[in-house]
Amino acid sequence: MRNLRRLPMLVAIGVGLALLVAVGVLVRVSVGGSSGSDCAVRLEVNSSTEKGDLLAELAEDYNESGRELAGGGCARVAVSETSSGVAKDALAQGWEERRDGAPEPQVWTPSSSLWLTLLQRDATAADRTLLTDEKPQSLATSPLAIAMPRPMAEALGWPEKKIGWRDVLSLTEKGWASVGRPEWGRFSLGKDNPHTSTSGLGATVAAFYAATGRSSDLTVDEVEDAKTRRFVSGVEAGVLHYASDATAYMANLAKADADGQALSYASAIAVQEQLIHLYNQGSPTGETERIGKGKKPQVPLVAVHPADGTLMFDHPFVVLPTASKEQRAAAADFRTFLLADAQQRRFQQTGFRDHEGNAGSELARSVSLSEQSERNLSLIDPPAPEVLEAILDSWDELRKKARVLLVMDVSGSMNQAAGGGQSRLEAAKKAAAATLGLYHPDDEVGLWAFSTETGDHPEPYRQIVPPGPIRDNEQRLTDAINGLNAEGGTALYATVRAAQQAMLADLDTDRINAVVVLTDGRNEYPPDNDLDALLGDLDAGQLERSVRVFTVAFSDQADFGTLTKIAAATKATSYDARDPAVIDKVMVSVISNF
Repeated sequence: MRNLRRLPMLVAIGVGLALLVAVGVLVRVSVGGSSGSDCAVRLEVNSSTEKGDLLAELAEDYNESGRELAGGGCARVAVSETSSGVAKDALAQGWEERRDGAPEPQVWTPSSSLWLTLLQRDATAADRTLLTDEKPQSLATSPLAIAMPRPMAEALGWPEKKIGWRDVLSLTEKGWASVGRPEWGRFSLGKDNPHTSTSGLGATVAAFYAATGRSSDLTVDEVEDAKTRRFVSGVEAGVLHYASDATAYMANLAKADADGQALSYASAIAVQEQLIHLYNQGSPTGETERIGKGKKPQVPLVAVHPADGTLMFDHPFVVLPTASKEQRAAAADFRTFLLADAQQRRFQQTGFRDHEGNAGSELARSVSLSEQSERNLSLIDPPAPEVLEAILDSWDELRKKARVLLVMDVSGSMNQAAGGGQSRLEAAKKAAAATLGLYHPDDEVGLWAFSTETGDHPEPYRQIVPPGPIRDNEQRLTDAINGLNAEGGTALYATVRAAQQAMLADLDTDRINAVVVLTDGRNEYPPDNDLDALLGDLDAGQLERSVRVFTVAFSDQADFGTLTKIAAATKATSYDARDPAVIDKVMVSVISNF
């Protein structure tokens, strides 16, 4: 069977500066340092997102330090940041600055060496050299943890009791009533897509290890064993949706906490330990400048390190084959600078452990580490390359299935030019149709169109194809999307409300239920023009009755601010495709939630 969940490199990789989600950024450029402009050597470093801000600050310090390279001269370092999985795909295909939204790097520092394993697999398949034989050095470390609101962790017996993935499975099956807290309802897990996110990849690997009881030497046969698959499928059944970046979950949780609903959103989120520290220090989306300055949560998170094993993410510093001799010398000097005590302390202050795994006092206080918890930290050996590939292939089949309603704007403004000799509607139709093959055959997908009342349509929206399995619906959906025409205005509020209510009326609690709204405008429908009323109607406070609304702002005329509010009200994400050139990549990123 074709692998429908592995995102094609051509459209899945770095989406450029225009693809900014409401929370969490797949690609962002943060140039470190304005001095040192007379240095002959320029070194481009691409960092994983959670440490990108810090590395940019440290690069600025490096550029201003007056350091000289061993062979003479000096270097200027610039830092950009990209989600590790997205950067891996960009490197595998051949980095293009315009497409990938950042300069081609000579140094790559992902969150984990797991991505190096996957990049080497891609290199072997393509018969290309993408990595050197030089052993990467860790810059900092951070273990995968299960972030839980403190009251929920305490209900499970934390900190005295060890908690692991088997507890997650039990709670997913039985709910919070099984531990005497029925008012919390179903257990819900926040988890990232393992093809883009290190947290998602690590959590997926850890679940397979937990299913077998192993901490090393996992085999492909064990990954494919029916008992293992049932365990992992059971864990995945509790997932809310698959985010591209864990900060999306953290931002939504921070909003729920501010509204006094911290225990009504996610019961647990699989994240790097460092992100728990940032959340507790008032920086849920990871900006270092907000540490200690943002509003701290009313209900803090604690770091539960799974008793059945977890992964230590090593944040390797990788010099790429594209580096010249001079750039390799600059990379070696910058690495030495980063490993010095002063810089390692900076890593600790922002919630990382140092490169040897030592936690700082700030992290220990923030996430409630103790000597006992450190002694109980049980680490998993990273899987062999063929096992890691088998894990990802298995996840593609075992992950929670989706029920998605695609709602497309067909107002008259969609006839305007989008560049490349096509209209906005033509570009949107092409992007929407192209993503259909990325769903699992058992995913259910439907299609609505909306504008304002026109011709034979008494409502501003209409159902084109009802939700049904992609295995049966794909050609029908393709034909229907290609047959859309644009006229009328934009009845955004009425359509969003009706679409969510239609999905709620036929809710499948065993699936990820979602609405995806693509629009190039703002609400132009006087009969329904009350945004506050709409946001109140969309409130995702009741988890069991939740349909998330993911929004896509398409064109510079789109009301991105309002679309962000709509997505936030349902604990979803808003995507920015106001540059029509990136709509293909944006739509692929949207689909990665499912």
